[in-house]
Amino acid sequence: MLFIKRKQYYEMASLGKMMLYSATVGVITGFGAVSFLIATHFFSVYILGGLAGYPTFEPAGEPKIFEEIHAKFSPLILLSITTIGGLISGILVYTFAPDAEGHGTDAAIEAYHTKNGFIRPIVPIIKMIASAITLGSGGSGGREGPIAQIGAGFGSYFATKLKLTKKERRILLVSGMGAGVGAIFHSPMAGAIFACEVLYRDVELESETFIYTVIASIVAYSVFSFIFGWKPLFLTPSFHFNNPIELISYTFLALSVGIFAIFYIKIFYGTRNLFKKIKIKPHFKPAIGGFLVGLIGILVPDAISMGYGALQKALMGELAIKTLILIAVLKVFATSFTISSGGSAGVFGPSMVIGGVLGGAIGLIMHNISPILASEPGSFVLVGMVGFFSAAANTPFSTIVMVTEMTGNYHLIVPSIWVAGISYLVAQKWSIYEKQVKNRRFSLAHKYEYAKDMLEEIYVKDIMHKHFTSIRPTTSLKDIYKILSDSKDDDLIVIDHHDKLSGIASIKTLTNLLGQPELEDVVIAKDVSNEEVLTTTPDENLHSLLHKIGFKDINVIPVVKTKNSKKVIGIVKRKDIINAYNKAKESILKYA
Repeated sequence: MLFIKRKQYYEMASLGKMMLYSATVGVITGFGAVSFLIATHFFSVYILGGLAGYPTFEPAGEPKIFEEIHAKFSPLILLSITTIGGLISGILVYTFAPDAEGHGTDAAIEAYHTKNGFIRPIVPIIKMIASAITLGSGGSGGREGPIAQIGAGFGSYFATKLKLTKKERRILLVSGMGAGVGAIFHSPMAGAIFACEVLYRDVELESETFIYTVIASIVAYSVFSFIFGWKPLFLTPSFHFNNPIELISYTFLALSVGIFAIFYIKIFYGTRNLFKKIKIKPHFKPAIGGFLVGLIGILVPDAISMGYGALQKALMGELAIKTLILIAVLKVFATSFTISSGGSAGVFGPSMVIGGVLGGAIGLIMHNISPILASEPGSFVLVGMVGFFSAAANTPFSTIVMVTEMTGNYHLIVPSIWVAGISYLVAQKWSIYEKQVKNRRFSLAHKYEYAKDMLEEIYVKDIMHKHFTSIRPTTSLKDIYKILSDSKDDDLIVIDHHDKLSGIASIKTLTNLLGQPELEDVVIAKDVSNEEVLTTTPDENLHSLLHKIGFKDINVIPVVKTKNSKKVIGIVKRKDIINAYNKAKESILKYA
């Protein structure tokens, strides 16, 4: 009884400790989000707006930190700024922290699954500076990836300094991710769900981190909103869903954004592969990406930078169908040029813009066909945001909640769930986050939990010996002794003249005949072999095979081609199974 009470006490103490730590990570990340937003606004207002005259139009809920400068638009200066911004960002990242390149969320996901939650302390600092420069100089990206990696880095560093366990460090890493996203997007609940959901490709939440991530996200959001206000990020009209016929249009929207999400992912990683082939130092590749983004910005300004202004205009019905489609297509390429070249920015923001403007175009098309099919075209902007990112990132739960919190509109839950579910199914095989694993079973962070089943993942064909010693049923005892003396095997496979399995001659049986020379020319293999032989096939897993062996005194198992065949193609030894188990166990213990 005393032992049970002590155990309960230590569990409660551990729970309280981790809740306090996650809240602390929330405070740190909240101030990190404040600093990051100030930095991005500073560069955006004074560089993009002040020098190039780029129209910086922010969403209605975004704080006005710096007074806007209305300079005359200069295409040449814009092109120079996007190029130089990419160059500075690339030099910063690849000189001091190469793991800060790209959109950031993947690096945090990888650290959780394969690095015991460890992120180098310099990474969040470089990520913050490089991303602020990239976004503030017109790079097409979002704040989600950078702030996710920044928050994850804070959580990892905090856990490392306190010398917490690997599991606790992973928890604080995810808590930091959720806190950053929850703060910067004014969406505390969605930030927590996103951080726990984005780790896996299947629809699955990381249960061991969820409560702590909720705490961290709420605290970070509270810190951020106390400074910048409590309004949702976007201002939307009071959209409602009250016509079931509109589900026809929403189904078309779901299929469209699902297919377009696949296109986005293909272009994104195809562009990355092209940039990898360019034979220059990676430091300079983001400058090339920045130059290409600048060209797009000259043609369609709304297609570069964060693009939230275009999204706000689409929500208010201020953009035409052709403009919306053009922004959607060019935003895919602008984002790919920015991030896939090695630039530092997130993919969530662009995904919201792409999905929103594409949804807005489809809403207007349906409305023009018949107002019954889409009574409020602007509502398709909001639902398109949900569907597109659900498909692109395999995160339907968090995206539904996030868009709802970002807009303050709770009346489109039904079509949002409808579109998110269908679009997720359409694009489930693809993901913008390539470091996601299928589910907990495939995460090295949880391998130890599945240790009892790890032999199910190893097959006979992985450890079988294709070369083995065999004899004929007519082989004499004298020849058997000679073969055994020259062989490393203790058991000989007996194969008849039709090359079919006949039995096994074991050294344990043969030792009983030692010292009887009169039998050496009389007794043959058929007389001393066991004809009731347990066999296996190349596709049988070791868990199944070990279960079949049980406590039987069997050291060698013949491998036959198929279950009903007697054609021997190899052997498996009991010690091979044990060695495979030990190696698998060693490989996962370091992640426990």
